[in-house]
Amino acid sequence: MNKKILIVEDNVSVSELMSNYLKNEGYYLSNAFEGEEAVQKFKSEKFDLIILDIMMPKLSGLEVMKQIRLDSSIPILIVSAKTDDVEKALGLELGADDYLAKPFSMIEFSARVKAALRRANYSKDENNGTVFHYMDLTVDSKNFSVRKQEEKIQLTAKEFEILKLFLSHPNNVFTKSQIYQNVWHDDYFGDENVINVHIRRLREKIEEVPSKPKYITTIWGIGYKLGE
Repeated sequence: MNKKILIVEDNVSVSELMSNYLKNEGYYLSNAFEGEEAVQKFKSEKFDLIILDIMMPKLSGLEVMKQIRLDSSIPILIVSAKTDDVEKALGLELGADDYLAKPFSMIEFSARVKAALRRANYSKDENNGTVFHYMDLTVDSKNFSVRKQEEKIQLTAKEFEILKLFLSHPNNVFTKSQIYQNVWHDDYFGDENVINVHIRRLREKIEEVPSKPKYITTIWGIGYKLGE
């Protein structure tokens, strides 16, 4: 079954370029040219991936992503001319799965799209219904739910997969490269910012004192592990 992709890009020529390339690769495409239109299409249609520009009229790409993440863990690939680390980190913090800076080659663009869709399918296939209990955390991989005592904690898809990775291998120390390969299911290109942001956001949600973590701790010079 061919995947359906929503491209949210206000530049018509760029939108057409991406759309035509992906159509030739067999994907179904839908286009939105401003933020409010993107939100409406997301609510009325079913998509497998969203390609999202940040600088959008009416509603910015980041605001669009905030609204989508209230209801869905659908893969989101940001494509943006904003290339500084602050914007990239903000996009990842709000729930983007990947970030591609403009200008980019169509070959790289296609590879990022395929990787995002592959990771989403892998996560679905691996969802075998295991329930993990650790300290006062209960993590149910079938229902995609996390509870701390009786309080429900809302995680993004990548935050959930990182937590599940540690719970599945409680005695392992994972390097950033290993975390990326296990959670993103793709080659690691040394972009530590991606891992740093996701670990920090995960700690902010599950730790009592994020600066003194007890669930996911840092092994300096190596990586991270479960427990103190």
